[in-house]
Amino acid sequence: MTKINIIPQSGVRESGKNLYIAEVDEDIFVLDCGLRYPESELLGIDTIIPDFTYLRDNKERIAGIFLTHGHPDAIGALPYLLAEVKAPVFGTKLTIELAKLNVHRYEPTKRFKEFHVIDEYTEIDFGETVVSFFRTTHSIPDSVGVSLKTPEGNIVYTGDFKFDQSASEPYRTDFARLAEIGKEGVLALLSTSSNAENPQPIASEQKIAEEVYDTINYWEGRIVVACVASNLQRVQQVIDACYKAGRKIVLTGQDFGRIIRTAMKLGKLTVPDENLFIPQKEMKKYAPEELLILETGRMGEPIKSLQRMAKGTHRTLRIHEGDLVYITTTPTISMETVVAKTEDIIYRAGGTVKNISDNMTVSGHANPTDLQLMMNLLKPKYLIPVQGEYRQLAAHANLAKQLGYDDKHILVTAKGDVISLIKGRLILNGSVPAENVMIDGKGVGDIGNIVLRDRKVLSEDGIFVAVVTINRREKKIISSPQITSRGFVYVKASRDLMRESAEIVQEIVESHLQVQDFDWGNLKQDIRDQLSRYLFEQTRRRPVILPVIMESSNRKGKNNRY
Repeated sequence: MTKINIIPQSGVRESGKNLYIAEVDEDIFVLDCGLRYPESELLGIDTIIPDFTYLRDNKERIAGIFLTHGHPDAIGALPYLLAEVKAPVFGTKLTIELAKLNVHRYEPTKRFKEFHVIDEYTEIDFGETVVSFFRTTHSIPDSVGVSLKTPEGNIVYTGDFKFDQSASEPYRTDFARLAEIGKEGVLALLSTSSNAENPQPIASEQKIAEEVYDTINYWEGRIVVACVASNLQRVQQVIDACYKAGRKIVLTGQDFGRIIRTAMKLGKLTVPDENLFIPQKEMKKYAPEELLILETGRMGEPIKSLQRMAKGTHRTLRIHEGDLVYITTTPTISMETVVAKTEDIIYRAGGTVKNISDNMTVSGHANPTDLQLMMNLLKPKYLIPVQGEYRQLAAHANLAKQLGYDDKHILVTAKGDVISLIKGRLILNGSVPAENVMIDGKGVGDIGNIVLRDRKVLSEDGIFVAVVTINRREKKIISSPQITSRGFVYVKASRDLMRESAEIVQEIVESHLQVQDFDWGNLKQDIRDQLSRYLFEQTRRRPVILPVIMESSNRKGKNNRY
């Protein structure tokens, strides 16, 4: 029997950061390599990527990395993986071009060249395994699912998908190919779960396009549209609506330029008139009702830019009286509070807000009906829900039970779980390392829980610094303790607190100077402990306490500090 292991390395019990591993005998097939953007409590963290420990330890066995589409949750962590393992990368034309943009911007991988373009007709023979692809409908063109044909049956990974009968050609699902894979026999289906809780029918993209056009055409003033840069389907709808309505488009957002240029070069995004776009400096030449500002960026960035426009802190643009702010991206649950606050700020600035989701359910992800249809088309022996928080995975599992699947044939996993084929059955069989790896600036994985805890304390209670200069030889304090506070208390209103804190530090230092066995570490820890108790008693807060002890000794007229 063929040795098969399936490992959801990340992307389960969380949103984004998709990376799934399929092992067939000695070959490892990597399915997507994405990142996710942090929640607000991860202070200072730019992005979060999967743990590559298992892949790094088995890098000589990696047959290839297979990408389903060009969104960050599928390709964003690719540069960091390629910096550790050298393996061929496979994807559709647009997906590969967007992946190259990411990989070549990262210094350690800027010379990587082993990219391979595939399409829905491609089959790659790896001996025991044949890898093929099928077209899916998502909010970006060239999206595909991946099928690994093994002697024990197909292992199918859907990637992000939904079913939309009115989808245009670049976004159309290949139903015939799905039925063909189902007839071949599917051992395991790894299917997206991010919209499994939502019972509402998803609006077709044709209806969404009509809604976008009506909104843009009938508003008698300037319009500011917020959109995620990589949602090319929505961008195309805005472009088409502006062309029909006779509006000029002003582009903003750092990510948009490179993404739109790449999509246009490949014919995945069409612009009916090259004069449709104008630079910001020419906005004054047009009346408000002739303009649309397209604010884009990665997830969450358009909303933050809207806040800056409404507050008047944006570099070049601001919300004016009579502006319509049209939010065409559906916020995640974690962003809903931010969006609500943003709307309030916009109204105070004189603008009006409309959400594309006000009148219809908008999503690029499969709803319960779509998920059940995918299971009925493929008829897998085992379902492995992926891409979602635990409640979404559980909702997906319940959908499978409605179709007659039992608990033994539905595997709801945690990150790093190993699912092995043993005696003809897929069962949980151990785990591999699967921690979150955090990116902060150029640092990869050098930020851990201790640093995050300190950042959280600093953000909540601030920092308290005590500086004192001593002469250890003469056993005396040269310079009285100086107390500095940042983000803890207002110094001018807390003079007594600062004075008493300085006295505590002086008493501690003097007592330690009299001890024969003087120890720097014990002195600093004693200051931290006693100051912490005193400050908590006085304020019920616990700031980060930083003792700075300098030593001065006069030698030949010189003053040396350490």
